[in-house]
Amino acid sequence: MAEEDVTMTSAEVVPETEVSTSAAVPEATPTPAATEEGEADLKTKAAAQIEFYFADANLPYDKFMWTLYTKDPEHWVPVETVSSFKRMREFTAKGLEWVTAALRTSEFLEVDAEGKRVRRRTEVQEPKGQFERSVYAKGFPDEDSKLQRRLEEFFAKYGKTNAVRMRRGEDKKFKNSVFAEFADFAHVDVFLNADPKPTFDGKELLIMSKDAYCEMKIKEKGLTGKSANNRRELMSTNRGFNAFREMARAKSSGPSTSGPPAPVEKKDVYLEFMGTKLLIQQGEDGVGSVKTEDVPFVRGATLRFEGCGGDVTWSEIKDPIKEKFENRAPFIKYARGDDAGLVGFHKALSEEEIQVVKDTIKKINSRDVTWSVPDETAEKEFQIERAQAAAKSALDSSFGGGNGRGRGRGSVRGRGGRDGGGRGGRGGARDGGGRGRGGRGGRGRGGGGGRDGRDRKDGKEAGSEEVGEKRKRAVEPDGGPDVGVRGNKGPPVLQSVAKKAKTEGEPVS
Repeated sequence: MAEEDVTMTSAEVVPETEVSTSAAVPEATPTPAATEEGEADLKTKAAAQIEFYFADANLPYDKFMWTLYTKDPEHWVPVETVSSFKRMREFTAKGLEWVTAALRTSEFLEVDAEGKRVRRRTEVQEPKGQFERSVYAKGFPDEDSKLQRRLEEFFAKYGKTNAVRMRRGEDKKFKNSVFAEFADFAHVDVFLNADPKPTFDGKELLIMSKDAYCEMKIKEKGLTGKSANNRRELMSTNRGFNAFREMARAKSSGPSTSGPPAPVEKKDVYLEFMGTKLLIQQGEDGVGSVKTEDVPFVRGATLRFEGCGGDVTWSEIKDPIKEKFENRAPFIKYARGDDAGLVGFHKALSEEEIQVVKDTIKKINSRDVTWSVPDETAEKEFQIERAQAAAKSALDSSFGGGNGRGRGRGSVRGRGGRDGGGRGGRGGARDGGGRGRGGRGGRGRGGGGGRDGRDRKDGKEAGSEEVGEKRKRAVEPDGGPDVGVRGNKGPPVLQSVAKKAKTEGEPVS
């Protein structure tokens, strides 16, 4: 059922003929019972919000909350701290004692005797079936201060939800779509099969399961085989902080110790972008980003296409451009249903190169398209978005490797000569140190070079962006499943303070 706009004009409130010049009629004073009912409702909402912070669907995936939770051996967290979060502002105005009283009504949480700290009553459990219990919905209005709560109330009409996540682009702007995770599978069916179809503010929504959304994106990008499987894996797993993954790594790397694992010292990681080295910063949620003011602006490195008719097959753009531009894949931004999109290149294009693109790609989706250079403001915003997407994927690549033996994902498998070690299995990330099974010459190391000790059979250095063609994903790192931009290279070239990788120009962002 659509939520109605209850805004009325003054004429609707009081007919003009009945307007009196005398003193306004005082508003009715709420009865004590109504006041108590409203207060109880507010306390329920406040407790529910803090319950979400501690829930299995959020706590182990929120780096800041997990740090608070593990800091104390008994997992107590200060009430004052959780009350300071953005979503609690409407309640904290009533004071900490009021918030504590609200928490005492919770069956999921408990408060200590002094009323200063709060914790879960049960141990954290790793959620199962989150991907399968999630739905995608698009068609919501632009964001305002009340939209998140309205979205939660909207989905609650179809069943209990664990989380409603507003999808954002690299510029942090709301994309007018959400992923909602229901508490059980039955509610997913209720939502997807609702009759009439779900609407919001009178507008019918585009809805589907998250799995169907994933398949739609794979088809839209023209992915097949391993590339499609890697995309599915990427979209079905949490790419940010994951406490269960961190604990598993700590356990596999050494004997367990009491208390939370000691933090791993991480080296500075840099992104080579448009000829400039940018320091990647890791946020509290574990996501990598770069400072906007540090991103270089290269005028003329972007083209805009228009006239595709609302659909694009990535290979129609990617393959011809790779062939004409030194086998460098472009960075493509396009939202299904739009008639236009942007294509980012690794350098500023000359007039001759722009003409090459126009002559090479005259049709997209069997429709004639026009190519143009976007205005300076649009291009600046696009290049910042490219850099942020690259930084996010680059940090995941840098810190996401493991020490797996044998055929663990990560570096490229190489063969050693008889005296140089055997056939190395796939190890962890580039510096992950994964070992593979040795051949005749003993144990080879995953992530090794090509035959006879060469880094690659085509003579490229290991730090070159061409390595991306052989890495785990054939899809350009795009900042996660929520971004909608792609190419065909692996993660951008990284540089560490301790060990710098050699590069040949800007990696595909």
